[in-house]
Amino acid sequence: MATDDSGSLFDKLPQGSPQESYDGSAIEVLEGLEPVRRRPGMYIGGTDERALHHLVAEVLDNAMDEAVAGHANRIEVLLEAAEGAPGKVTITDNGRGIPVDEHPKYPGKSALEVILTTLHSGGKFSGKAYATSGGLHGVGISVVNALSTLTRVEVARNKELYAQEFSCGIATGPLARVGNAPNRRGTAVTFIPDATIFGADAKFKPARLFRLVRSKAYLFAGVEIRWKCDPALIADDTPAEAVFQFPGGLADHLAEQVKGRECVTTAPFAGRQDFPLGPGGEEMGRVEWAIAWPLWSDGAYSWYCNTIPTPDGGTHEQGLRAALTRGIRAFGDLVGQKKAKHITPEDMITGSEIMLSVFIRDPQFQSQTKDRLTSPEAARMVEAAVRDHFDHFLTDNMDRGRALLGAVMERMDERLRRKAEREVKRKTATNARKLRLPGKLTDCSGEGSGETELFIVEGDSAGGSAKQARDRKTQAILPIRGKILNVASATADKIRANQEIADLNLALGCGTRKDCNPDALRYDRVIIMTDADVDGAHIATLLMTYFFQEMPEIVKRGHLYLAQPPLYRLTAGTVSAYARDDAHRAELERTKFKGKKVEVGRFKGLGEMNPGQLRETTMAPASRSLLRITLPPEYEGRAAVKDLVDRLMGRNPEHRFMFIQNRAGDLDRDLIDA
Repeated sequence: MATDDSGSLFDKLPQGSPQESYDGSAIEVLEGLEPVRRRPGMYIGGTDERALHHLVAEVLDNAMDEAVAGHANRIEVLLEAAEGAPGKVTITDNGRGIPVDEHPKYPGKSALEVILTTLHSGGKFSGKAYATSGGLHGVGISVVNALSTLTRVEVARNKELYAQEFSCGIATGPLARVGNAPNRRGTAVTFIPDATIFGADAKFKPARLFRLVRSKAYLFAGVEIRWKCDPALIADDTPAEAVFQFPGGLADHLAEQVKGRECVTTAPFAGRQDFPLGPGGEEMGRVEWAIAWPLWSDGAYSWYCNTIPTPDGGTHEQGLRAALTRGIRAFGDLVGQKKAKHITPEDMITGSEIMLSVFIRDPQFQSQTKDRLTSPEAARMVEAAVRDHFDHFLTDNMDRGRALLGAVMERMDERLRRKAEREVKRKTATNARKLRLPGKLTDCSGEGSGETELFIVEGDSAGGSAKQARDRKTQAILPIRGKILNVASATADKIRANQEIADLNLALGCGTRKDCNPDALRYDRVIIMTDADVDGAHIATLLMTYFFQEMPEIVKRGHLYLAQPPLYRLTAGTVSAYARDDAHRAELERTKFKGKKVEVGRFKGLGEMNPGQLRETTMAPASRSLLRITLPPEYEGRAAVKDLVDRLMGRNPEHRFMFIQNRAGDLDRDLIDA
């Protein structure tokens, strides 16, 4: 901005400018649990019904951690009415009890008060108090306390009973000894959520809490959970009282789920494997699974880590897929079915109903919401646990093994038939309409035994490397130029006029919107491959928005994937490894390169990787890692997906602002964890 010589630009600010009132006094410092009350969405994802019930899960998970650690075998959950509030919940366990002695870093405060009033405090960081746990960030019980008008904690330790009360995260009095407790031990937490946070009409749903409590009992066979609810709160057939204890664990859960349905095998494949004790005597891990193959089922999959649901699966799911696939192939070879070598993990698990639960030390998740497990050791542990058991399951009863093999091979034959039909259509389209395919598309021949893939690659430079790195028989490359059009905020005419989108539509060949025919898709997988940085993530988001809006059935059928290129290359001497992000890099430096001097190189983009590196890390099926893009359970309906995309990618920026504001804390916590 130009100015004349008569004075500085700053001299010309108008009187009464906001500049005058912006000084040190305008800077707020939020202390204690005040940040939680100001921005609850940063800690529990919002203030809706899901977030309200999440408070119960946070307290219940602490009790479950005591049970998993072997210090408790009974948990009680009580739901009562509370005037002017969503309800009152009391969760009691017979574990060790929260420590009540003075905390060494906070003179005059008990450890209990520190845990209840300080974020990122607890006994699960070092791994000394808990070998495995679901609470990793030390924010659970303190957040519940901050968002409740009343929190009362009673602790029975050493035959004495202590109690302390809090309101909105602040202690209303000191920890007090309230009597003797000769026959009692453990912790009881009672809380009443704040109606000013969750809304005057917010109420706990007994049926929802009942399902939560029951699922926790299934996940750990050694615990008894007692449920009790004020009958006046129940509007359906939810029982007012119940006792859950399932000696069979997940096997009992699966039996209830498939009850009355005919399955390929009369008995489910279920089991449990405990892993050897560590040097300090602690248990290093545990795997429990239960799998059935109903004759008519769309499939249902439940994955857990340390009793926490991981709806997007992750490395423990990968280990199970590998164990089942290798096991059925080996059985096929044993009985002379040579075609069994073509069975894929999808053939093996499609239509099955699976429950898998793992307990591991220091689990790593893809995000704060813990929807996907990323700990590499989980894959190895699950595969090692399941493989031998599955081999015995198949061979101990050969008729059962042959029945399962036959059902899986039927799915394989159907998949191969559909693939052959697509290949015919693809080749016909290529020959008959060769001039209509986009000029930037480097197509595959489709002559290989593997499934065909289209890589949508960011930029011509990366496209050049990808063309050299690809398998010419099965992998096609389509470079796109920068950020494509945001279809969620564009008119139909603008979408039709966009060249990048027109090229993409031609390459895929299946049509869009009401004319979209997934069976006409020219490739088995569509893989978005962008740089491992913020710009790459933005491009990937725009492309996912395109598929959600223009070709939702492609996503629903599981054809859409995200490539996972590395961000770093770590080298120590002759040993090299690749890290997909900062957390993975820190893990490699702590484990694979422990005590070694490591040279770290950062890839600025896919174009900086030579074809060999790109093939090894991102494109070769044997060594790469892909993320399948799916619809989360709460967005299964088309209308719900459209609403989500419109809110996050549409024309109204206020919706995006609220989303970012509510989840900004997830980034802060991820940085702290890393």
